[in-house]
Amino acid sequence: MKFGNWSIVAASVVMLATSAQGAAAQAVKIGILNDQSGVYADYGGKWSLEAARMAVEDFGGEVLGQKIEIVTADHQNKPDTAISIARKWYDVDGVDMITELTTSSVALAVQDLSREKKKIDIVVGAATSRITGDACQPYGFHWAFDTHALAVGTGGALVEAGGNTWFFLTADYAFGYALEKDTSEIVLAKGGKVLGAVRHPLNSSDFSSFLLQAQSSKAKIVGLANAGLDTANSIKQASEFGIVAGGQKLAGLLMTLAEVHGLGLQAAQGLVLTEAFYWDRDDTSRAFAEKFFKRTGRMPNMIQAGTYSATLSYLKAVKAAGSKDTEAVAKKLKELPVDDAFAKGKVLANGRFVHDLYLFEVKKPSESKRAWDYYKLLATVPGDKAFPTAAESGCPLTK
Repeated sequence: MKFGNWSIVAASVVMLATSAQGAAAQAVKIGILNDQSGVYADYGGKWSLEAARMAVEDFGGEVLGQKIEIVTADHQNKPDTAISIARKWYDVDGVDMITELTTSSVALAVQDLSREKKKIDIVVGAATSRITGDACQPYGFHWAFDTHALAVGTGGALVEAGGNTWFFLTADYAFGYALEKDTSEIVLAKGGKVLGAVRHPLNSSDFSSFLLQAQSSKAKIVGLANAGLDTANSIKQASEFGIVAGGQKLAGLLMTLAEVHGLGLQAAQGLVLTEAFYWDRDDTSRAFAEKFFKRTGRMPNMIQAGTYSATLSYLKAVKAAGSKDTEAVAKKLKELPVDDAFAKGKVLANGRFVHDLYLFEVKKPSESKRAWDYYKLLATVPGDKAFPTAAESGCPLTK
């Protein structure tokens, strides 16, 4: 009887598993995996989740006769945590695509898993250019920006404006290294010099020793190769040390509207930065931003608008492919032009979405006419200047 009972139990487990898989197959599932409680919680966080929900609603809530579902989790900026979540999503929950993926170490880890599982991931919030470079994979995409584009936008512009000596304050992980490397190469190519660099742990509270080294370097530009609260705290403490008052200029190499809002214009005024999206750019961006504001009480940055675009583009590719099949959808993602509230552009063979970026200066408080009116446009950086070609990217898929 025991063996008989065990057989019944085993059969029941198999039936339940089969039933669960069948249910999962009846929906198109998208996973939003990002930092929702840590240093990047405002940079992307729950606001990116809301942007993805907007994309699903704007698409109509279903595709190929199947309901579109969104699942979400907080990876806490830990690659092992992210991999555990992503593996369960792929193997058990029937998730078809994972997006947002703030934090470069996390994005690179999930990219490897997605290759193994033959699943699509669309990175939005992580920066390293390796995602569509040497770490590229057939089903991996990079959407809003990368370290190369930020280096061209902010680094290139500041050198041309006379900021020809640099010192870097760098987050001590994959993203920071990539941003420092890419910006250094642009600075040197334009005839500038890099006088030094110092690395700080992620989610630091005390930047005093690092800022003193930057100050003593006498570099004209202190490049902040960090993001989120680390950038905001760097800027606040730099003010206390009188770095800008002493004649040095801060460059927020990855800074978004969310961090400027958190700092306030009094502290952020004069900063030069590059973003791929600004809510007040044109009628389309304003209409999207106003809808987002009604839901969240804040204007979107390029990570949140980029997550909207990545989600919408994936759904359009599924519809065009007539299938959820990974190979077919990846092919359509690379064929279809992108034209939405975030940006217009094309996707290269290495998965890189190429679009324009914008060089901004943060307004003085006296120049701002309303809440969230923070940026002055200095220049448009064409997509073909911001991003390398697929052949130049180092992606082995293109060789």
